[in-house]
Amino acid sequence: MVLLNGSNIKKMFLDETLFDGVSFNIDEGDKIGFVGVNGAGKSTLFKIINGTMDYDGGELFRNKFTRIGYLDQYTCVESDNTIMGEMLTAFEEVISVENELERVRREIESGSGDLDELVRRQTDLQERFEKLEGYQYRSRIRSALTGLGFKEEEFDRRVDSLSGGQKTRVSLGKILLSDANLLLLDEPTNHLDIESVEWLESFLQSCRASFIVISHDRYFLDKVTNRTFELENGRLRTYTGGYSEYVKQREVERKTEERNYANTMREIERLEGIVEQQRRWNREKNIKTAESKQKVIDKLEKTLVKPSAEQEEIDFAFRSLPGGGNDVLITEELGMSFGEKQIFSGCSAHIVKGEKVFLLGSNGCGKTTFIKDVLGIYEPTEGVVKIGANIEIGYYDQIQENLDMDKTIFDELHDTYPSMTQTEIRNALAVFLFRGEDVFKEIRKLSGGERARVELAKLMLKPVNFLIMDEPTNHLDIDSREALENALAGYDGTMLMVSHDRYFINKLADRILYMTNTGFKEYLGGYDDFVEKRANSAAETSEKQPDKPKNLDYLEQKRLAAEKRKVLNRYRKVEELISGLESEIAELNNEMAEPENATDFVKASELAEAAEKKNAELDALFEEWEELQTTIEENGYED
Repeated sequence: MVLLNGSNIKKMFLDETLFDGVSFNIDEGDKIGFVGVNGAGKSTLFKIINGTMDYDGGELFRNKFTRIGYLDQYTCVESDNTIMGEMLTAFEEVISVENELERVRREIESGSGDLDELVRRQTDLQERFEKLEGYQYRSRIRSALTGLGFKEEEFDRRVDSLSGGQKTRVSLGKILLSDANLLLLDEPTNHLDIESVEWLESFLQSCRASFIVISHDRYFLDKVTNRTFELENGRLRTYTGGYSEYVKQREVERKTEERNYANTMREIERLEGIVEQQRRWNREKNIKTAESKQKVIDKLEKTLVKPSAEQEEIDFAFRSLPGGGNDVLITEELGMSFGEKQIFSGCSAHIVKGEKVFLLGSNGCGKTTFIKDVLGIYEPTEGVVKIGANIEIGYYDQIQENLDMDKTIFDELHDTYPSMTQTEIRNALAVFLFRGEDVFKEIRKLSGGERARVELAKLMLKPVNFLIMDEPTNHLDIDSREALENALAGYDGTMLMVSHDRYFINKLADRILYMTNTGFKEYLGGYDDFVEKRANSAAETSEKQPDKPKNLDYLEQKRLAAEKRKVLNRYRKVEELISGLESEIAELNNEMAEPENATDFVKASELAEAAEKKNAELDALFEEWEELQTTIEENGYED
């Protein structure tokens, strides 16, 4: 079934055409990655599809069964709900059916009304509730929030007290759990650490909804997409497969276009020579030949497809400072606390000359704080930092505090490197695609990607032998990320990097330090090596089952099957018990709210005590549910 179809969509801003002739279709089962340089119009097309922006030409058809869920990359939900309360708004129909079921149940128990009609109504509601997966909606919310990096104790925090990134994660969770069958996700991996991105990958791989996702995360796109849209130079092209397949197909397509264009131009030039010659001879037969060849030329020119103009590319290199000791960085039992809150402790590391080391860990584990301890921006509360002899550090700050927002781009570089001439500064900025009057733009008015390029330009001009970079690919489009990868691959100094870009890590890492609150775990190689070694380590440390005689295999299989049934049956039962308890608690709360009970101290106390007991039972069930879910996931149990 076609969910959405666009035909020759055109969008203009004032007199500038952003894109024209954009045509596409989206079918059930499509999982589409949407790529293109920053500013190509990807987010604009999303808004057109979502109906929040008009367009200047073409047609957009939406199937009447299509329900769109849209995540704007700048979404910042404002609500006075708790996190859990806000997530529950995605299940208004389920909750409405649940409340109606409870009302019908009470009427049946009280004997009021037509019993046959009430039972029929209860059966219909029950079927609807099961179809809406009503027994699982609360567990789905908890799973999504946990997957997106929220802790259980944070579920009762008010949304309006959260950071912008946390609010975006709440919005993402609501959209993922909604009943939408077409998701438009604009940079959904922003504000997520690697563990949360991997949870999102797993969710999208298994979800029934179709989706289009704008992302610069190439690893993520390879994991979750089966088609790719590319918006470039105002044209939309479609490809089969994920990002890596798209890159191969695009390269073949461009070479074919260039070859066909060159061959056609040669043929046109050959025919034009014949026409010119035949007209020069100017006999009747020659004139007819010239007219015939001109018709061929006209036909070829009409069908001639000029290759897309190549996007301007960034191409730069970091200046490596020779010398420096072999021991570049040593930390011994480094620890950091802010007041009574300890961020990390026991972080010992030894980085030697020429190594490319990546620092990984979950959000909030202290990676940026560790770097600032190394740089001397913070004073560690425990341990020692030793920087090697003759080591010159270049630092890239993910929040761009190194930039003066009140300056122009040109002044930022000129004030940092006053000995450089205007021409030298302009040449350096041109490498990062700042040309002409663009160099006099104020930094505060730049996009995140433009500011990142300014900071990279500053760093490129500084001779260093130890690069420390904190999330350098944030805000960069794919082309800029690849330019940075190439520059770093050719850099022969030492590097310490914080990044959640797994494609980037795979290309560059010699070694990974995985940070926990009690120290580092070391893994040689890139990200894929890291994942494999962690999995192997987990398998080795798990309890090993002793070898059993072959004649016991059948009995062992029966035991394992019985154990699986037991776990799954208990899991389903616990979910039913949770649902029942939640209904009972809701009923007790309603009773406490009734005027006659609110003014009766004895009755109110009895109801409050009963509710407290039920809540304690509910907490215990949730703990059991989480343990069972972990068991199911670890053992790969499926219904």
